[in-house]
Amino acid sequence: MAASDRVVLGPLVGAIDQGTSSTRFLVFNAKTAELLSHHQVEIKQKFPKEGWVEQDPKEILQSVYECVEKTCGKLNQLNIDITNIKAIGVSNQRETTVVWDKTTGEPLYNAIVWLDLRTQPTVERLLKIIPGQNSSFFKTRTGLPLSTYFSAVKLRWLLDNVEEIRQAVRDGRAMFGTIDSWLIWSLTGGKNGGVHCTDVTNASRTMLFNIHSLEWDSELCHFFDVPMEILPKVRSSSEIYGLMKSGALTGVPISGCLGDQSAALVGQMCFKDGQAKNTYGTGCFLLYNTGQKPVLSEHGLLTTVAYKLGRDKPVYYALEGSVAIAGAVVRWLRDNLGIVKSSSEVEKLAAEVGTSYGCYFVPAFSGLYAPYWEPSARGIICGLTQFTNKNHIAFAALEAVCFQTREILDAMNKDCGIPLSELQVDGGMTNNKILMQLQADILCIQVVKPSMPETTALGAAMAAGAAEGVGVWSLNPGDLTAVTWERFEPQINPEESEYRYARWKKAVMKSMGWEISEPQANGDSSIFSSLPLGFYIVSSMIMLIGAKYISGIDK
Repeated sequence: MAASDRVVLGPLVGAIDQGTSSTRFLVFNAKTAELLSHHQVEIKQKFPKEGWVEQDPKEILQSVYECVEKTCGKLNQLNIDITNIKAIGVSNQRETTVVWDKTTGEPLYNAIVWLDLRTQPTVERLLKIIPGQNSSFFKTRTGLPLSTYFSAVKLRWLLDNVEEIRQAVRDGRAMFGTIDSWLIWSLTGGKNGGVHCTDVTNASRTMLFNIHSLEWDSELCHFFDVPMEILPKVRSSSEIYGLMKSGALTGVPISGCLGDQSAALVGQMCFKDGQAKNTYGTGCFLLYNTGQKPVLSEHGLLTTVAYKLGRDKPVYYALEGSVAIAGAVVRWLRDNLGIVKSSSEVEKLAAEVGTSYGCYFVPAFSGLYAPYWEPSARGIICGLTQFTNKNHIAFAALEAVCFQTREILDAMNKDCGIPLSELQVDGGMTNNKILMQLQADILCIQVVKPSMPETTALGAAMAAGAAEGVGVWSLNPGDLTAVTWERFEPQINPEESEYRYARWKKAVMKSMGWEISEPQANGDSSIFSSLPLGFYIVSSMIMLIGAKYISGIDK
């Protein structure tokens, strides 16, 4: 095709959106935010034992290459010149942990996914040596409670249980990273000069990062007994990290990086204090922009880095409420119960009855995250009668997503003191109109959905396109003419909403205390058994860190 036949659109920006369930590559018009084309590949999850969730890092990387090539092919079919793609951003599932060999480029174990529960015994052993067994002991420094959720305990488990990783650390060959680090290193050359970095938003989810100094915390690394030399360099969310080294986009800079929930906050253009968004994906994540000052929650929420859009730009923080199971409950209805064949069927089933008929579903498959942080909880369906059928269960599953969001929003309103008047929403589940109306009804406030639901990818594209040295994207929301909004108003009275919510809370209480942690299986070893010095290192470091906290050094 002649170059003169190409459609001229001005600068374009690509975004890699690597999520728990799938990988996508999307290309946007930098002047309007219009989505021009994309390709998606589903990612397999592995469940080798109860509570374990893994993925193959090489499969994830290959899915990125496939999505990039297929999207570029689609753009060519649309007569759109891919040489106009000026930058690429990366958005990723956070906390998911990878360790690889920098000399071979090979992963040394499967990626341990963020909702994996195998590290609960490690968490409990660490808690025993923290004063008062206080899981929030490190929150003033990290914004996070000690939990299976975050990367540090996953990395600790890998160091304790995988001899290949221990040997690679001893040999100086090991590299650690969340998915963003693995992808950026691989895409910028891998073993042949790949850039080992992460951004502040992903670093803030490891429990090894000081959210005030914006640096890896040497004392926390000592506490978890993690060698600092395996950690990636921490960069801002918007700067050139390196260039693509292969494929159709060879030479294009990778210049944006945000954990998926921060990317959605940017994509929703929540740049002002007090703006919030909720993303409905595998899990559910509500972020509230608190500005340039971190707010420590007293109601079970996390304090996290929202974004830092340039080396010399200020850092912004957010309060976050995390729900482990949202879209995953629909997948469970499909794959485990077989009552639907596709996600869209759930909306149809729910619409046929318009009520759960007193049935309540608590999908605590991986325990309960915010605001409870209760690993002993397990999923329950209660309030069943002979009249209950699969339609009511489908409705209850959607309602569960909305009730969990209500719990987080209540906690956020208490922490911030100013109740939200509307909630901005995004993510794949927002295509479900029944869910969106239910959410407005249960929150008793307006729910606002953008016309283009791919706000996570959009945020990564915005960060990449606005980077110094690229400069093709304006972060002024008024310039993005392709983004319009759909609004859902509450349609039930507040009394009915409160009644249903109270019944849900009763069901949540019944879900707790079902599970107690089991000793690790034969052949597994803890930090204390596999590394005899670990106990003494941890004990001495906790005393040092505790003394600093008590003296107010970290205030």
